[in-house]
Amino acid sequence: MANHTTQMPAHPGEIPKPNTAWIWKTFWIITAITALEFLIAFVMPASTLRNSIFIILTIFKAFFIVAEFMHLKHETKGLIWTILIPMGLLIWLLVALITEGNAIHEAIF
Repeated sequence: MANHTTQMPAHPGEIPKPNTAWIWKTFWIITAITALEFLIAFVMPASTLRNSIFIILTIFKAFFIVAEFMHLKHETKGLIWTILIPMGLLIWLLVALITEGNAIHEAIF
């Protein structure tokens, strides 16, 4: 937890001032991504492109939540890759299954 430093109190018994800047930074990033999602929802017509944008933005929001609040960005690179590679393969599997399902659905109907 290298980024989350606490200040030592100046006087014994004094409570140190909390360091909440990183929480607010993450809050504003997630808020901006959510606002962008709302803008896209009301401006773009329903399409595969819009759904793809929503999925990508949701993955970005999940990245920020996991990195900051679950402290993954402070872990070793090996652990980070152990989590990211299977997640990437799972996303690839979902995209492949949806693509094949649509192809089979169009061929039958």
